[in-house]
Amino acid sequence: MRSDARANRDRLLAAAEEVFGEAGAGAATDEIARRAGVGIGTLFRHFPTKQDLIEATLLRHLGLLVDEAHRLADDAPPGEALSTMIRTMVSGAPAKVALFGLLSAEGGMTAAAIRASGELRAAVADLLVRAQQAGMARADASVDEVYLLLRGLSQATTIAGADPDTLDRAVRIILDGLAAPAAR
Repeated sequence: MRSDARANRDRLLAAAEEVFGEAGAGAATDEIARRAGVGIGTLFRHFPTKQDLIEATLLRHLGLLVDEAHRLADDAPPGEALSTMIRTMVSGAPAKVALFGLLSAEGGMTAAAIRASGELRAAVADLLVRAQQAGMARADASVDEVYLLLRGLSQATTIAGADPDTLDRAVRIILDGLAAPAAR
């Protein structure tokens, strides 16, 4: 792929994540193209169907989260890495919830989306285990529980909205609950 075509594709996916996060199923492809600074024809050359666009946007979103989890595992202390990852996942929740819902509605989860979701879950599990081994996260917490808490907060935020201060306090409550007693 030529560098200008790759740049257009990247801008389209970033714009699509933003627009799907804001409008959900009502996201218009012409708005995505406009925000990406390209014509609608360019969008459809890269993504012939809305399903293709939704899947590619979701895969990009999940891939960026996996990359961030790996970066945090390498560069941050374990407790901070887990905390930052949880905050990052919650901040991107509206787009992720919309994309998963749209992909399911448009034809179901694809093998690539299931695989990418599993990679993210494994990366979050790794951060949790590292934090537990460092005594920064409670030993009895599992990635299933962390995901349930994240899903609940993400769904509530997507449906009802929350001002940034309230959302920050809710995340802090989750993090306090995950902290090992000695780390509180």
